[in-house]
Amino acid sequence: MARNNLLKTSDVTFQDLIGNGKKYHVPAFQRDYSWEKEQWEDLWKDIEEQTKSADSRHYMGALVVEAISDREFRIIDGQQRIATLSIFALAVIASLRGLGANAEELARNGDRATRLRERFIGEKDPASLLESSKLFLNDTDDGFYQDYLVQLRSPHNPRGLPRSNRLLWDCFCYFKACLAEMALPGEALASLLAETVARQLLFILIVVEDELNAYVVFETLNARGLELSSTDLLKNYLFSRIKAAADLQALQRRWNVLMEIVRQERFPDFLRYHLLCESPQIRKQRLFKQIREQVETPPQVFALMEALERRAELFAALNDVQHEYWIDNPEAKPYVRELLLFRVKQMTPLLFAAYEKFSAADFVRVLKFVGVISFRYSVIGGLNTNALEPAYHWAAKALLSGQARTPAEAFALLNDIYVPDEKFKLEFEVKEIDTSGQRKKLAKYILCRLETDKTGVARDYETDTGTLEHILPENPAAEWDAFFTPERQKDFIYRIGNLTLLEASLNRGIGNAAWSEKTARYGKSQYGLTRGLVEQAPDEWTPAALEERQRELARRAAHVWRVDFG
Repeated sequence: MARNNLLKTSDVTFQDLIGNGKKYHVPAFQRDYSWEKEQWEDLWKDIEEQTKSADSRHYMGALVVEAISDREFRIIDGQQRIATLSIFALAVIASLRGLGANAEELARNGDRATRLRERFIGEKDPASLLESSKLFLNDTDDGFYQDYLVQLRSPHNPRGLPRSNRLLWDCFCYFKACLAEMALPGEALASLLAETVARQLLFILIVVEDELNAYVVFETLNARGLELSSTDLLKNYLFSRIKAAADLQALQRRWNVLMEIVRQERFPDFLRYHLLCESPQIRKQRLFKQIREQVETPPQVFALMEALERRAELFAALNDVQHEYWIDNPEAKPYVRELLLFRVKQMTPLLFAAYEKFSAADFVRVLKFVGVISFRYSVIGGLNTNALEPAYHWAAKALLSGQARTPAEAFALLNDIYVPDEKFKLEFEVKEIDTSGQRKKLAKYILCRLETDKTGVARDYETDTGTLEHILPENPAAEWDAFFTPERQKDFIYRIGNLTLLEASLNRGIGNAAWSEKTARYGKSQYGLTRGLVEQAPDEWTPAALEERQRELARRAAHVWRVDFG
């Protein structure tokens, strides 16, 4: 393969992939086989669909491989599909054996099974007379695949198999049952594999020259919406640095525990936030290259693992307010919940550092002020998030190096991303909150915090029974047109000043009622902000009244969401 090319791409059939003596290796510590009945059924339906027309084609997606030689490849992404198609081929071969009403049919079908095996599975070794293989799975699955499936041997106790081995066996049994139900004669059964599957299922084959280029391909494909796992590639690189068998086993155990804590799909983000504690900018596209530059030797691999293990539980807990991590520090939970509601993550490196350097109480103080920063900067301001990660990096690094020793000193380093009162109030005064989906919770959170500040009665947005009321209704009746012209109504409906809390019993049926009917109900409300509407606009609700109410809420918001270490 030319080393000056990043990659080679081509459309290939399953026959092209597996023919001409080609062999495929799943890296030893890549993920175990995990497809289940849902995926097998989808594949079977696709195969059945192709039988309706010999001219039809079905794309199986991208297959990313690294070329070891001209005929030997390491599978970077696509092992589940290749393994499942190989098992399907074995199910066809097993179904052909013993199929026939007489000796001649038995012999012909046996010959068909042999030819299909040589084409799709592997040839028989002339010395051992055991079947060789074109596909080699990972450490967990390869022994079972070679010793049982390739040899068409049944396991003695399928229920006692490791989960992934059992899935391999169940997959084989599933396709055997599907083929039995079709009840095809030998020639048609062989054609189902040799023609339909081999020639009508197409792959986009991407051949890369090394692991680094494979990671670039992963990022490109992910950006285009294809579901690939960069975690697998990162894992494969780390495991490739280890040579001793005992070290590999130890690393595998620790990796499995780490994945259980962090979760496979979140690992790249976790790793990036970990690295951001030391580096000011780590782009996701350079994550793999950064690891290759920093981690080359076995001691460096295990040092990275140890550092990740120290932070894994906290990372998981920051994504789960009910995590047992917060049992010993329940004061942190409200602020973790806020950050999850705001959907902000950039402060994670600072939280790593604060947890390691501060007491539990001071860690809560940091959680509280990053929530305020996030609310002002992101939720209300909607400002460019590019400035956040560098700011949090420098603050995290200052904590870890000892340059900042208190929450106040950490906050002082973030002054550039703390939106000042006047700017915050101006942005709050014109803010709209779409009350559909997740944003509805955000709107209620804001109103509950403002209501608590006004009345002193604690209101929690998740447990409070009040409902969101749009003062100017979402679907206004014609009588509202006198104050809010139809062309401008959409500009006011979701303004914070047009939202209030109201008991469900009072809100029932109020819909797009006239202002006089609404104020009659607002006056009976237990919510101070809602009762205040009667005094603010006793006669009519107008754009001017809405603007004034939102200015008042903005002044209150500057008091509620405030950091003050004075």
